[in-house]
Parts: sequence; structure tokens; C-alpha cells
Amino acid sequence: MDFPAIIDLEASGFGRGSYPIEVGVRLSDGSVHSLLIKPTQGWDHWDESAQAIHGISREHLNEHGKSVAEVALFLNELCHGQTLYSDAWSFDSSWLGRLYDEAQIVQRFKVDTLMRLLNEDELARWSDTKDATAKELALAVHRAANDVQVLSETFKKVKAG
Repeated sequence: MDFPAIIDLEASGFGRGSYPIEVGVRLSDGSVHSLLIKPTQGWDHWDESAQAIHGISREHLNEHGKSVAEVALFLNELCHGQTLYSDAWSFDSSWLGRLYDEAQIVQRFKVDTLMRLLNEDELARWSDTKDATAKELALAVHRAANDVQVLSETFKKVKAG
């Protein structure tokens, strides 16, 4: 069975004004890639409750994050022509759009909902399987690289029945 490439983003908060702060990708070959994103000028929205969830401070991003252009170019090179799947498609697509708009670079890959790849029975098992997989892998959640690994392993388990 082929496993899909998966993408996950963490953000400064939810809703209007929020922007991406971290992106993680797990390709179908199993390789995992993750980058912190340095907020650009005008990206001022910051939700303390979001920071409490992902544990990434604005100061950490300013010190260790890559520019929006560096991230956009890296993702284009890594994912060119592929479709990546997200479990939070509407949020992740919006944040990617904001990244690419700010960088003034055309996104060279597609993003679709991971749920499209699951049948009704698999969808029914998804949430419990994801929770069990996260516990089993013992990775900190709400960090993009860890989340794409949890999603990928959950997908494998759900598809295996």
C-alpha cells in the first residue's frame, strides 16, 4: 500500500490574523522535514493560548525561524508536483496560502484533506486510533514534525484494519 505525503502546520493562533509558525511534512518515503517560520513584518497576531498548546514562543521563532521565502522555496523543492494530505485542511490551506502570498511565490504542490482517503469504517476508527497512536509514539503533540508522524502511523493502522 502506498502511504500519502502528509503536511501539518502550527500557527500563531486561530482565525483572522493568524499565520503559520511551523510546518512539518512526512513524505511517502517516510522522511520527515520540519521548519520554524520567522514572523514577517505585519504578522503581529499572537495568541497566548496557542503558544501554550504548541510551546513555541515568538522570540524562539525570531531567533530560529526561516524567512517565509526560504520556507516556501524549500517546500516547493521538496513537494513539487505532489499532493500532500492534511487532517485540518481548511486551516493548513489557509496558512499555506498566507505563507506563499507573503513570499510572493507560487505554491508548486497541492494540499487535500486526508479524510478523502478514508472509507466510512476507517473514518469511524480514526479519532480513537489517532489518540492511541499518539500515546504509543510518546511524541509531544502540536509540533508539526511529530504530528505528521502520528498522522502517518494512524493512517497505516486505520488502513490495516
